[in-house]
Amino acid sequence: MTSAVTLIRSRSLSDVAEYAYAATAPADARLIFLAGACPLNADGTTAAVGDYAGQAAKAVENLRTALADAGATIDDVISTRVLVASTSQADLVTAWEVVRDAFGEHDVPSTLLGVTVLGYDDQLVEIEAVAAVRD
Repeated sequence: MTSAVTLIRSRSLSDVAEYAYAATAPADARLIFLAGACPLNADGTTAAVGDYAGQAAKAVENLRTALADAGATIDDVISTRVLVASTSQADLVTAWEVVRDAFGEHDVPSTLLGVTVLGYDDQLVEIEAVAAVRD
């Protein structure tokens, strides 16, 4: 099936960003708004305590599961917001690299934010996403 998402790259903006600057979905697409994917194990414990890359990987895994449950894949994501509980740019980059690599060629528009705290004990990373599919 052809993706409903079209990534838009700007020739007028810097090419330093590792993602498309915009994305569109056609009017007949079904939008899926996902809650923030957290690095939680099935038993509710936080995975990879103290490990930004490990938590980003678990959050991506959980994001993929939520997408599948909604009838979508990571290639149907139209945008993301990656939240990292840190004031260190290096920690943000560590988490971002895991997310970026998980998306591969489907480099959707993304926002990377450093935040003071996230909702679960020992949580360092959370990934919000919106997807678009044609049924």
